[in-house]
Amino acid sequence: MQTADVIIIGGGIVGSSIAYHLTEGGCRNVLVLEREAHQGKGSTGKSMGGVRAQFATRVNIQMSLYSIPFYATFDERLGHPAGYRPQGYLFVATKPSHLEYLRTNQRLQKSLGLKDVRMVSKAEIVAMVPQLRSDDILGGSFCPSDGFVDPYSAMTGFIKSAVESGATVWKSAEVTHVLNESGRASGVATTRGEVHAPIVVNAAGPWAAEIAAMAGVDLPVKPLRRMLIPTEPFDEVSREIPMVIDMTNGFHFRPESRGFLLAWNDPEETAGYKFDLDPEFIEKVLIRAADRVPCFENLAVNPKRAWAGLYEMSPDHHGIIGEFEELPGFYAANGFSGHGVMHAPATGKIVADLITSGTTKVIDDVTVISPARFKSGKLLHETAVL
Repeated sequence: MQTADVIIIGGGIVGSSIAYHLTEGGCRNVLVLEREAHQGKGSTGKSMGGVRAQFATRVNIQMSLYSIPFYATFDERLGHPAGYRPQGYLFVATKPSHLEYLRTNQRLQKSLGLKDVRMVSKAEIVAMVPQLRSDDILGGSFCPSDGFVDPYSAMTGFIKSAVESGATVWKSAEVTHVLNESGRASGVATTRGEVHAPIVVNAAGPWAAEIAAMAGVDLPVKPLRRMLIPTEPFDEVSREIPMVIDMTNGFHFRPESRGFLLAWNDPEETAGYKFDLDPEFIEKVLIRAADRVPCFENLAVNPKRAWAGLYEMSPDHHGIIGEFEELPGFYAANGFSGHGVMHAPATGKIVADLITSGTTKVIDDVTVISPARFKSGKLLHETAVL
């Protein structure tokens, strides 16, 4: 009979980070189950790779304050590149309410220890990105330690280090049932056989609700398509600029390779396992791109290079992390609502801490992100969602 101390369902960046932090903390007999033949084929490999601490809630800011410094030292710590580039996030405000929102968020961010975030004037924004149409810009917010990482490379670094410390990865191993003995999680049944363990962690990304249902528990996570448009090489805008977020409509873009990566949260998008790219989306994005950056009118886009991935949305746009009260031994690490890559280091540390010691110092109140909050109705509210 196969046994482990901890089973992690899902080998993407979140599952890999949990495996790393567990083995780093001395828990060696960790088994990571990945249903695909290769890791990172789910949301990890399709992520925009942004990392930021400019959030509106205490818990998301605290998770970023663990994760971003971790990414900054990742290469040295794990001997593998994470591709962290601290080019910053620039929120561009076009309404007085935007500025007040950013100021309010900054007061909380600074109180929690984010030292380098600051309000910026219209003139400073234009100096950073001269190509922006600025007639309606009032000012904004900038944090230079925000930036981007390479999600696939970071995932690889996490799992490589975990395996070197004793973890095992099963690929092409799909979970078919979560085992339950005397009201506790006791392992999983997979397409490669049963494995018994006292701890089972659900890190299945957009498929998390299906795994939870196998365990007989309810997890309110839904898949939501997000599409990203890479441009062909374009040299009329510097590739040293930050991630730019137009608060007028949510359009945002960042440098990528020799061009740019364009994104927009389409409010008409509906939940579901949609992996196809909607060709009409490209036109919607390009209209918004040319409106804010007039020279982007000349951008060339190859639709074959654009892609769709899935966010794993929770009702309050916050991660769901912790043990299920109704099934002890079964843990959630789900529902990041687009922040899975940026918060993967913090998630790995929190889950490992909860499993090994029952508490964590990453955030000051871990109960606010527990699965139990949906029964009690104590939901969080994150407004800074891209």
